[in-house]
Amino acid sequence: MDEMLPLREVRAVYDEATIDVYQAFSPAIALPAVRAGRFVPPFGFSRMTWIKPSFLWMMYRSGWATKPGQERVLAVRITRAGFETALANAALSAYEPGTYADAAAWQEAVRRSPVCVQWDPERDRNGSALAWRSLQIGLSGDMVTRYVSEWTVAITDITPTLSARRDGTMALPVERPYPLPAAIAERIGASATLP
Repeated sequence: MDEMLPLREVRAVYDEATIDVYQAFSPAIALPAVRAGRFVPPFGFSRMTWIKPSFLWMMYRSGWATKPGQERVLAVRITRAGFETALANAALSAYEPGTYADAAAWQEAVRRSPVCVQWDPERDRNGSALAWRSLQIGLSGDMVTRYVSEWTVAITDITPTLSARRDGTMALPVERPYPLPAAIAERIGASATLP
């Protein structure tokens, strides 16, 4: 590898006020959301909903919108304030020494947190794992309500562009390192660097 890359770094499309995250749904959920400009039933407000800042991780997870129940990929523009609120209330999905004092402290954090985060290998255009990690964020309870009613700015169905992007005939979204506040980076175990 020619350059040193952070092992865990949030990379995303964002501007001064908003950040894009991705979700994949069946047409029954996605199409009403796009028409309304926000999530509406049959979107499940009582279930954990996972958002992903990485376009290529979403493509890997949804099979480029070919997996059952994931046939429509949505780019959801949310406020950066909402994104950071979610992360400030998150617990890691697995215990990690150094991020938590001990396993009991981690279990208590999971019990109290309405947001779950996990770091999974980032993917390339073909779905192969890369050396660094990409963030997934699971929202539950009140955080789902806030995501839908307060944080969401726009919802775009990007499914029609996916075949061209997969084949390399259309550019991928340009994702940049997201400037996490230090306390949030520490909370979610971000910023470790590759050796």
